[in-house]
Amino acid sequence: QVQLVESGGGLVQAGGSLRLSCKASGMILSVFMPATMAWYRQVPGKQRELVASIDGAGSANYTDTVKSRFTISKNNGRRTVYLQMNGLQREDTAVYYCNDLKRMRSWGQGTQVTVAA
Repeated sequence: QVQLVESGGGLVQAGGSLRLSCKASGMILSVFMPATMAWYRQVPGKQRELVASIDGAGSANYTDTVKSRFTISKNNGRRTVYLQMNGLQREDTAVYYCNDLKRMRSWGQGTQVTVAA
């Protein structure tokens, strides 16, 4: 049973930075390494939005609104995906989740990111 545990959120001033982590407990290395892992975010009343993804070869994709500000990475040995967020804006305020883009797992609890003006 794979469990996704997100952490690293918090309250930050506009222009600040946060680094989110997502631990994929129970995911064996041979599954995690080639997996395309992704970060999503959700604002109350809106659909969950795909923010960034990284495939097994390390190729990353970002939604336009976060390009040049966010960086996704993964540590296979730790079964962990990271999201470095710089230049945070109020519009980035949301609950952030991670998941396997191509093989959806049960969602974790997410981590709240709040950007104050």
